[in-house]
Amino acid sequence: MKKVLLGNEAIARGAWEAGCHVATSYPGTPSTEILETIAREYTDIRSQWSPNEKVALEVAAGASIAGARALASMKHVGLNVAADPLFTFSYTGVNGGLVILNADDPGAWSSQNEQDNRHLARASKIPMIEPSSPQEAKDFTMLAFELSEQFDRPVIVRITTRIAHSQGIVEMGERKNVPVREFVRNPQKYVMIPAHARPRHKFIEEQFIKLKEYSNKSGINRIEWGNKKRGIITDSVAYQYVKETCPEDSVLKIGMVWPMPDDVIREFAAAVGELYVVEELDPFIEDYVKALGIKAVGKEIIPLLNELTPEIVDQALNGKKITSLVSDYKTPIPPRPPALCQGCPHGFVFNVLKKLDLNVNGDIGCYTLAVLPPYSAMHTQGCMGASIGMTLGFEKAHGEEMARKTVAVIGDSTFVHSGITPLIDLVYNRGTGTVIILDNRSTAMTGHQDHPATGKTANGEETHELDLELLARACGVKRVVKVDPKNTEEFERVVREETAAREPSVIISLRKCILKK
Repeated sequence: MKKVLLGNEAIARGAWEAGCHVATSYPGTPSTEILETIAREYTDIRSQWSPNEKVALEVAAGASIAGARALASMKHVGLNVAADPLFTFSYTGVNGGLVILNADDPGAWSSQNEQDNRHLARASKIPMIEPSSPQEAKDFTMLAFELSEQFDRPVIVRITTRIAHSQGIVEMGERKNVPVREFVRNPQKYVMIPAHARPRHKFIEEQFIKLKEYSNKSGINRIEWGNKKRGIITDSVAYQYVKETCPEDSVLKIGMVWPMPDDVIREFAAAVGELYVVEELDPFIEDYVKALGIKAVGKEIIPLLNELTPEIVDQALNGKKITSLVSDYKTPIPPRPPALCQGCPHGFVFNVLKKLDLNVNGDIGCYTLAVLPPYSAMHTQGCMGASIGMTLGFEKAHGEEMARKTVAVIGDSTFVHSGITPLIDLVYNRGTGTVIILDNRSTAMTGHQDHPATGKTANGEETHELDLELLARACGVKRVVKVDPKNTEEFERVVREETAAREPSVIISLRKCILKK
């Protein structure tokens, strides 16, 4: 049977067909639909939203070491959060297969940066494979579990926004019956004290040689011969654009981007007249090819920033002029920047903060849109949880008076993700700032997923509801106030009172997301 699936849906299907037992994630575009699909359609996989990506990977790694096949999915900046366990579980290896799904976001469509996580595969010494279509997204997810167990390594499957959210025809298969393996105690493998880590590093390097041999011989990196006057090395969705715009050329499609297939690259380069490398973001493949002593053209003509498109590739390789839909209209289409929904509870908050002319350290979520008109009421934003630490930094830089005119704003899901430890830091290091938790009872920006403070699991089951007020008090905050932001007079009074207090305070702005009411 064949079915049209999103790339993310195909990955979920691949995990199910591979006999995956456990799936974990923290929601983040463009990877969110993977866990949503598993929780909705493949209930024989035990799935969960974790408080953050680090915990998600730790749960998946624990399941793997205990003998289960496990998948941890996250967006590219989420892998930053999970980097600590990532590098160590590279050393421990696996028992049941461990697959880490990483979704990069070229163009920064829904992210604070455009990082290229192929570098993280090289740095962590973990093999990485890259699908170029929904069908391959399913197939490569299944392959990743096999490689993980074959080589005793976690395996990263890297996709990009366009692979995650494009649809394609996918051949559906049956679920493999993969029993959970026995857990055998082996402290030398699973307890990374220095005396154990050193021999495990040696093991990693030995496995890398075997993985490179696999990369050269398995066919996951394949040559598609055409006109040998020009050869193009490419990967991921860029492969589709190359095939569309240069159908007569010879192509080396990279499916395993780490480790690279040296022998295949040399064979291909020796057989073609001119060699080009077409890839999104950094010159990862290009630099590797040139390090082999092979001359190639890449970022001289291929943009370093943003997503590629067939038009961009066509212009770069064939000299074709890019046509724009806008040019077909006499009047350019006006820009339509994103905005908070009408009636969004965050809007009431930022109207007050703007009226009071406070410095606002923001965070990651719907409310980041308050940086734009009509609110224009956010002044910094870094990463998940940074708002609270930055507010303490403001006070450390300018003294206590700065704390009187500065607030941190952070969503309920983001607070659980990364806001608790900086709140502890604020109290511990004698800060006096005000934190506003924008509690709209949802992880709204990524599609209204539940989290520990909503009292619902990924499957919609009732569970313990984390009490943010008690949690803040447990962190040492004595001044904790809950208030409905729609009552703007009361909310303004509370903000004035709490920012004036010369001790830490937390305001819980409690009102459901307008789309969930």
